[in-house]
Amino acid sequence: MTRDLKQMYKTIMDDHFPPQMEISFVDGTRRQTLFYEKADWVIDNVRKGLRYGENPGQEASLYRLVNGNLILGDTETLLPGKYLVSDIELLQSGKHPGKTNLTDADNALNILRYFSDQPAVIIVKHNNPCGAALSDSLEDAYHKAYMADRVAAFGGCIAVNRAMDKATARAIADQYAEVVVAPEFEDGAIDILSRRKNLRVIRIKNIDQLNSFVGQRVVEFKNLMDGGIVAQWSFAPTSLKKEDFVLARCSYQGRDYVINRPPTDQEYADIRFGWLLESGITSNSVIYVKNGVSVGIGTGEQDRVGVAEIARDKACRKLADRYCFEAHGISYNDLADADQKAAIDARVAAEKGGLIGATMVSDAFFPFRDGIDVGIREGVSAVVQPGGSLKDYQSIEACNEADVTMVLTGQRSFKH
Repeated sequence: MTRDLKQMYKTIMDDHFPPQMEISFVDGTRRQTLFYEKADWVIDNVRKGLRYGENPGQEASLYRLVNGNLILGDTETLLPGKYLVSDIELLQSGKHPGKTNLTDADNALNILRYFSDQPAVIIVKHNNPCGAALSDSLEDAYHKAYMADRVAAFGGCIAVNRAMDKATARAIADQYAEVVVAPEFEDGAIDILSRRKNLRVIRIKNIDQLNSFVGQRVVEFKNLMDGGIVAQWSFAPTSLKKEDFVLARCSYQGRDYVINRPPTDQEYADIRFGWLLESGITSNSVIYVKNGVSVGIGTGEQDRVGVAEIARDKACRKLADRYCFEAHGISYNDLADADQKAAIDARVAAEKGGLIGATMVSDAFFPFRDGIDVGIREGVSAVVQPGGSLKDYQSIEACNEADVTMVLTGQRSFKH
């Protein structure tokens, strides 16, 4: 039997999830209930919910919180009515949105909430950022985020925290993306984006109030294969400003170890940017950032040395691709001229993949110095990590030997 495999991705499923959902937490006679309603959109005069779940063949539905409150101990859930992704305005549908489109948009906003003070762009692919940048203009922030990893950005979700202007829209329309999310669109921007017929263009006006979501928590659910559920409060970073990062120090076998120098102002800026970007990345992860731009992002690995090396290797590959694209208009992998490739390789090697002067960020402590040594060998100037290893002194020694500064957050940032 011949199957149309492409049709599998085009099919919009009818889901059988009911229009309302209630989740109750019961402690004796005390019941706290959260009330949800199913979300949908009118597209081509047809009312539809999600296209499908993580894969074609998986029914899925989006529910928005409409009532109720939950207080557990000293923690209170986000109150109903502060909507973001659960109440989107779908200005252009293109292909019908699916679960992964919305979760990518959600994680982009999860990161963007910390950068309301300047134009910021987060590009998410498979629920991890592949490019992130801050700048003085939205167009420049997009260019930096895109060129940080333009290969992975193909088919990604682009989220911005300022009204989409025509210059940024033109830059986006020249690439292939699945989703664009913005708080507003200036006159003419939608017309430019409409050149990409399958692009989902989403307006979320509450992006303008993203900073009010900082520190807010919701209950997260993880379903086990036997139907069991793990419930936890969502993660909230506590290191939000310069003063929250502590100069690394520890005691080991009666001796005190302390970092020799504090970070510069630019290093502090990258430390903050990198640590808050890290909060939206699947662990085990190590990333490198420089001047408000992601340089290399390593995600979801099992060992810390390995992920530090992966992030380093990605930084080199992505920089080579960027230089090739800027010089020749094609990807590095498509470049056939051996001499041109050699010239690019030499430039990337001399610049160590753009890692000289970068900040190295880890979502958990380094159990030994070997992980930090990966970044030090490439010329990083600063490290931020939670601390708490029995051998933190090794990491401090490694940094001091190379005149690298290091700060601790005292908080792990795992995300599974």
